Amino acid sequence: MFRTLAGRALVPVGLAVTGFVVVCFLLLYTAIKNVVRNDAVAHATNLADIILKSAHDAMLKSERQTLTTIINNIGEQKGVEHIRIFNKKGIVNFSNHPEELNRQVDKKEQGCINCHAGATPSLTLGKMDQSRTFKNRAGTEVLAITAPIYNEPQCSNAACHVHPPTQKVLGTLDIGLSQDLMLATLSSIRTEMIIFTLMILVLTVGGVTALLRRSVFMPVQKLNEMAVQADHEDDVCPPPGHFPLELDRIAKSYYNLCQRLRKSKQELDSIRNGANRPQ
Repeated sequence: MFRTLAGRALVPVGLAVTGFVVVCFLLLYTAIKNVVRNDAVAHATNLADIILKSAHDAMLKSERQTLTTIINNIGEQKGVEHIRIFNKKGIVNFSNHPEELNRQVDKKEQGCINCHAGATPSLTLGKMDQSRTFKNRAGTEVLAITAPIYNEPQCSNAACHVHPPTQKVLGTLDIGLSQDLMLATLSSIRTEMIIFTLMILVLTVGGVTALLRRSVFMPVQKLNEMAVQADHEDDVCPPPGHFPLELDRIAKSYYNLCQRLRKSKQELDSIRNGANRPQ
């Protein structure tokens, strides 16, 4: 393939176009994936805020049964893998999974280490820092949001509460959402982008190949055939056809040179014939 001009020209062009399209595909897919993930995190964070606001009165009045009902009802919704509330000591007080109740949470887990990385726990986290992804025991991809429950004047001033005003965080809400729908969406987007990328590659490489063949390779092949014919047949100097742009000038120059060589050869043959003629 590399022995011909077409092979030496088309292969680098094809590789360059393929590399460029693949890089663009990866960058675009990464950007889309980040946007989809950020939207999922924003949705989960908003859901956590809604849960906290819904449970606000129940927590303020220490109505454990009402809070348990809210947690269980939300945990039964499709896509909710887990929802739990644990106190400042890391003990689970409420959960839609009864086996987790009164269990001590490891502060070195991925959802806790963001706040407990240092000697003093961090009191505030950005939305993206509150999120984490992992696979649960069933192998499901889960997006979890850890939202701190802050102390409010109503909490520290309530008769049934013993939270001093200096205590900033009372506990933490942890909610995990299944990412099956998001992963299916990303898979569909990836498949469509791969098909679109292949179409671009075929059309681009095919178009460039057709253009080069019509504008370069076919005229060069005609020039080569004309040169081969003139080389094998001394008395034949075929007139050039129409060639595009600079190739037409090269063909005409070659034809003129061939004509001059043919004329010079004829003159040289005439001189030789005259010299060899008997006196």
